[in-house]
Amino acid sequence: MKVTLPQRRGVDLTVAAPPSKSYTHRALIAAALARGTSMIVHPLIADDTNLTMAALRKLGVPVEAEPHSVTIEGCDGAFSCPPGTVLDLDNSGTSLRLLASAAMLADHPVTLTGSARMQERPLGPLADALVALGGRVSFEKKTGFPPITVRGPLAGGSATIDGSASSQFASSILMAAPWAEHEVALSITGTPASQSYLDITAGVMTDFGAVIRREGYRRFEVSNKDYYTGHTYVIEGDYSSASYFFALAAICGGNVTVTGLNPESMQGDRLFLTALRKMGCHVTSGHNGVTVEHEGPLTGITIDMSSAPDTVQTLCMVAAVAKTPTVITGISHLKYKESDRITVTAERLKQLGAAVNTDDDRIIIRPAPLHGGTIDPANDHRTAMSFAVLGFGIGGVSITGAECVNKSYPGFWDALAEVME
Repeated sequence: MKVTLPQRRGVDLTVAAPPSKSYTHRALIAAALARGTSMIVHPLIADDTNLTMAALRKLGVPVEAEPHSVTIEGCDGAFSCPPGTVLDLDNSGTSLRLLASAAMLADHPVTLTGSARMQERPLGPLADALVALGGRVSFEKKTGFPPITVRGPLAGGSATIDGSASSQFASSILMAAPWAEHEVALSITGTPASQSYLDITAGVMTDFGAVIRREGYRRFEVSNKDYYTGHTYVIEGDYSSASYFFALAAICGGNVTVTGLNPESMQGDRLFLTALRKMGCHVTSGHNGVTVEHEGPLTGITIDMSSAPDTVQTLCMVAAVAKTPTVITGISHLKYKESDRITVTAERLKQLGAAVNTDDDRIIIRPAPLHGGTIDPANDHRTAMSFAVLGFGIGGVSITGAECVNKSYPGFWDALAEVME
């Protein structure tokens, strides 16, 4: 599928935020492990979350998905699956990583695998921590990378994990911890990547009944006597997906309102709105949603986006049309995403005429004349969506493989139909 974006000036758009992918994944897994029945209301139904649901079914959990809800019969911390069970999580890193620890609660060894790109994404720190907690782990191809086979018991005790590559390693252990044989004490070394996602994980766990004691982002202690309990859980709107529409107002001028967002959300990608304010946009929050308005030139900024990784590419698009340079730091872990997002973003921006420099943890974008072109997003949903927004700003930009947005936001192109007309 190929989509070509026309140039637009002065947009006026209201759109509903899709449900949060991060909250949906975590709520599905908590509900599957819980005692009793849960209903997940307003979940994100997309390729990634469908993979999580399919995996839970293979682990023996009844999962019934409707358009606006998912009903799950929890397994009370004990998955039941046949010997030789393989969970193919395709390109969903969140699914594979979060399920790797939980799969240790199954009655037989479980193998987790995925796409060719998934098999290039590191898993070593998580595996080492699982072994420290009593599990048995084997890598089926390359040490430190999927496919990985895990087997219990999840004995519990103390473990230390390097959080600098991904917060999902710690989140994975924490989510399974209430069913460990002994209390789990997890220490995190390094500067945790995407710290806000640990807040989301802890929040979902607590909402389902877990008891956690924590020292910031350095140490988490999870009780093994307070389990998840099935209940009704409502998924909030997604700031990551909303960022594309906010960027549209910044790049094209005009105003965009996104409804269905929690103004007090723990989602780190709320930082994107702070970045837009600093660049010259007017941002307001009210009963009807969050509105971004902009007219005139944008000013470049220097900002640490380590807590808002999924909006880094979107911010790069806004930076590309600013009148002064922008420096974005805290991005080293983006090389381990669905693509190497640092390299891919820089290369694609240069294709459109942008002046871009990168190093391991930083991207610098300077003013330069932009022009149209064809963008191959390398099967990365966020690359496709972010470059689509820039496409409206400069015109004549085509996105190939545009269906990859189904990974996190199947309704993306429909939401932009009004702008594309």
